[in-house]
This record gives sequence, C-alpha cells and structure tokens, in this order.
Amino acid sequence: MTRILYSLCGAGEGLFFSPHCWKAVMALAHKGLDFDEVPTTYGRIADIGGGFSKTVPVLDDNGRLVSDSFAIAVYLEETYPDRPSLFGGEGGKALSRMVEGYSQMIIHPAIMRMALLDIHSILDEGDKDYFRASREKHLGKSLEEFAAGREAEKVAFAAKLEPMRHMLKFQPFIGGESPLFADYIVFGALQWLRVAAGLAMLPPQDPVMAWFERCLDLHESRGCTVTAA
Repeated sequence: MTRILYSLCGAGEGLFFSPHCWKAVMALAHKGLDFDEVPTTYGRIADIGGGFSKTVPVLDDNGRLVSDSFAIAVYLEETYPDRPSLFGGEGGKALSRMVEGYSQMIIHPAIMRMALLDIHSILDEGDKDYFRASREKHLGKSLEEFAAGREAEKVAFAAKLEPMRHMLKFQPFIGGESPLFADYIVFGALQWLRVAAGLAMLPPQDPVMAWFERCLDLHESRGCTVTAA
C-alpha cells in the first residue's frame, strides 16, 4: 500500500511549516500509519491529482485523495478504527471543532502578524511573488504594513494562550492524559511559528511551552524533524 501526504514546504524540501499539514502529519503518526511526506511548494499544488485541491495537505491513501486537515483526521478515524483514536468519540470530535475555531480565530491571526515576513522569507523563490500578491490582496495592504505591529503582537501573544494554561492546570494534554487531534490543532499553529520565526516570545517556564515540548517528543519526536528558526 502506498500512502502519501503532500505537505507545504519552503525553500528547503525538508522545511515543512504549514500548521494544517502538521496537523495531518501528527494525525497519521498518531494512528501509527506509514506514509511518505512529499514536499510541495505552492506552485506544485495544482499538479496533485490533476488539480484535485487548491490547498494542502492532501492525503493519497492508495489512490483515494482527501484534502483538508480536519477531513483527513475524520477519514483516518473512520477508515482505521482499529488504530488509536484521534477523537475518543463524537464528543472529542466536537471538542476539536471548538479548538479549531480558537486556533484559527485567535492564534493564527496573531502568528500572521508576528511571522508573515518570516514566512515569506523562507519560501521557495518561485512562491514568493504568489504569496505576496495573494496575501496583500486579502489583507488590503502590503506585507510590511501588516507586519508593522509585530513587536506589540509578540508582547500580547502570551495572553492569547491563557485558555491553554487553564487547561494545563488539570491535565497534560487537551485530550486528557494523552493527546488527541485537538492537541495537534494547536500544536500545528505553534509549530508554524517555531519553524518560521521561533518561539522566543514565550518564556521557557510557560506551561504552554512544556506542553509544546511534550508534543514535539510524540511519535518518535516527529515534530523535531524540522529545526526552529
């Protein structure tokens, strides 16, 4: 059986930085499934499955294509029910949707402001013009103008993780005593920041950093296969 995950990469083919791709990587590793991770620049996405998806990750599970990190997790849960669960039941799936909202509405915008220029700098040269044009169209301003408040955002960022600190008073993972897909959602966001710009804005003694280090060590330290900025 051939199982392939197409993941976004930067200038170096091992420079995987996408938060959504990291969610899929950790989901596959959680299930104990073998797969090949194929480095994919923005310019190569259209080549996957004859234009199957405009975004990555895309999972090719022996010919069956699935896009979107959450959809991939649901597919893995339903297709491989004998493997460790990513949700622990319907309640865990609902929890993951809430965590996804928290991550993408609160954490991701802050990371974009802090790291947008860093993300642009690590891209393949062929991707930089596309990235700049598409992001500036969406933002309505230049990358530099958008990033003007990055230092203030770094100061404010720790407070946006306060819900995580509250949770960590009671358990080591969002999933409880062991991680679930909900953990990989927030992990993917912080891994994005770690790879693109580093995590210096969070003190080493922060409970969120301790949780993040635990996640880095999961699945034979899969998260450590890409170095920090």
